[in-house]
Amino acid sequence: MNRTLEEGMETEVLTARGVTRTYRMGEVDVHALRGVDFSLHQGEFLVLVGASGSGKSTLMNILGGLDRPTEGTVHFRDRDLTHATDRELTTFRRNHVGFVFQFYNLMPSLTARENVALVTEIARDPLRPEEALEMVGLKERLDHFPSQLSGGEQQRVAVARAIAKRPEILLCDEPTGALDYRSGVVVLEVIERANQELGTTTAVITHNAPISDMASRVVILHDGQVDEERRNDTRKSASEIRW
Repeated sequence: MNRTLEEGMETEVLTARGVTRTYRMGEVDVHALRGVDFSLHQGEFLVLVGASGSGKSTLMNILGGLDRPTEGTVHFRDRDLTHATDRELTTFRRNHVGFVFQFYNLMPSLTARENVALVTEIARDPLRPEEALEMVGLKERLDHFPSQLSGGEQQRVAVARAIAKRPEILLCDEPTGALDYRSGVVVLEVIERANQELGTTTAVITHNAPISDMASRVVILHDGQVDEERRNDTRKSASEIRW
């Protein structure tokens, strides 16, 4: 790794300090996050690992401006998101963050090209839908509807939609969770390519521990707290991952 890339990866893009998230369920307080300190560095490929209920998705939603912490602070570079208005959070998500979820959330009445265009029409400097779909290996499937695509292909359309606006940050929550092994590896290859070729700061949230071998840095959550953090001196490509 060259020095310029190393320096870039030490630049904090998203920073959470002392983040707690408590939900009220009837008469019981549920603590999804308990004083989490977390940073996402420019250009890195981070994998956030934890069992179901460990707080992974809650942390991603807060980092992506979809939710707010009960306590603590969140910053995007030098911008305080903790006290941002709903409109400011919407602008932050629109201009800076791409999301990929376990379920594809495609519009069934729109083609692959049209699903991606939903994002490119409101982005500031987007890829063309055709470019984004070619990048995820769906050049020949532009005009197919979701019902005409496999689950893995639908998830690749979802990734194309997320990267088409050239986001600084790509947040992927269990992107392989609804897929078989072969389709999951292809989706991971696409996410890996976006990180490498577009320089997109990437966080993949998963319960699937072997995926952490892809990461430049791994953070393990347990019971709403950071349990472990490490760097991988040797990383595997998506095609080398086995689970």
